[in-house]
Amino acid sequence: MVMPRIPNDETNSAAAGAAAEEGRRPTLVAAPAAASPELSDRPQRRNFGAKYKLQILDEIDRAAGTPGAIGAILRREGIYSSSITEWRRLRATGAYEGLSPVKRGPKPMASNPVSAEHAQLKREHKRLQQRLERAEAVIEIQKKVARLIGFPIEDDEKP
Repeated sequence: MVMPRIPNDETNSAAAGAAAEEGRRPTLVAAPAAASPELSDRPQRRNFGAKYKLQILDEIDRAAGTPGAIGAILRREGIYSSSITEWRRLRATGAYEGLSPVKRGPKPMASNPVSAEHAQLKREHKRLQQRLERAEAVIEIQKKVARLIGFPIEDDEKP
């Protein structure tokens, strides 16, 4: 179905012009010069320490009798009820280590004393190899100079 066209009426256009002049006009707001220091480039995960978790659990246990108090604590701290359930479970099992935050990402490799010694020996071998090459180059130059000035040189390499 096609909508019929309404011809431009002078009353319609006059009302539109009056609204534009007397009414609110769109305003442009300039962008802030610098980002707020509260905002970081990348969001960071919140880490709760064992002490903080135990403190919140104690506060929730004290507020258990008051209706709505636990919800108020959760909203104030920005914590989900599932986190409280998990913290209570860990507290009940006595796993206080579980209440401390877990470091995310790949686990660091345990340092192997043999590999450290191996790396040190490789560096020493490389250094000694360079000294040997330098010494052999000096000896070759000394032999050439000796031949040029007429000293007979016996080569160790000849059988």
